[in-house]
Amino acid sequence: MAEKKRGLGRGLSALMADVAPEAEKDESAPRRAEQQIPIERVAPNPDQPRRTFEQDKLDDLANSIREKGIIQPLIVRPDPRKSGEFQIVAGERRWRAAQIAQLHEVPVIVRNFDDTEVLEVAIIENIQRADLNPVEEAAGYRALIDRFGHTQDQLAKALGKSRSHIANQMRLLTLPDEVQDLLSLGAISAGHARALITADDPVALARKVVNSGLSVRETERLAKQAAEPKKPASPKVRAEKDADTVALEGDLSANLGMKVQVNHQAGKESGQVVISYASLDDLDEICRMLTRS
Repeated sequence: MAEKKRGLGRGLSALMADVAPEAEKDESAPRRAEQQIPIERVAPNPDQPRRTFEQDKLDDLANSIREKGIIQPLIVRPDPRKSGEFQIVAGERRWRAAQIAQLHEVPVIVRNFDDTEVLEVAIIENIQRADLNPVEEAAGYRALIDRFGHTQDQLAKALGKSRSHIANQMRLLTLPDEVQDLLSLGAISAGHARALITADDPVALARKVVNSGLSVRETERLAKQAAEPKKPASPKVRAEKDADTVALEGDLSANLGMKVQVNHQAGKESGQVVISYASLDDLDEICRMLTRS
């Protein structure tokens, strides 16, 4: 019998109940049993996808913890390598801030998660809680789809976001690294970045946006103008792509993580699908997807 594909499982449907923001929880619902554990018996997850924690924000959280304590308990699992100790599944920022506040114990909820579920909920927590930039958010969606087999529709329902939002964020990963860096640093906005996706030379246009302080509308206009003189003048006016084709290009680009163009010949049933890759690793990935059984 064929192996059943792993669906939402506990990874999204059940785990989301543990990482949803405190303000969104039903205060009348019974709380999960929690316990106090010495802080030295709790350790971070070594596979935590988030590696940087801003010190000023940790200090602010520590000050809040000194005054009000830890309002929402950490989620932990028994450490698979050290008996009697625990590994953080969600709440590492609270654990770090509690150490700064010199707490001796932290409130926890113990759950029995395997390694896959731990990584999955860590990604979800980062998306839901942390102040992620658009590139980090898109990378989180990509990881949930690639590593755990979730669809954009499943993510949209589980994370309380629209499918178009998830698709549009993931399209940002098709941009060159330099443009993604500018977006991560806040030099350009997500609106600017989306306008650059269809540009012939997104890097050059992104630099112009930064140097000239262009608005999103101005960037969209320049990107459109740069794409128009591709072909020599012709008595025939090139038809714009219909909305379905544009949406298909967006979905394919988001799913592949690369820019995809669908060129359908008007009045015919033939055309071209053009996949643009930015590195040899991308080319290897295309070859792997086309040749796998």
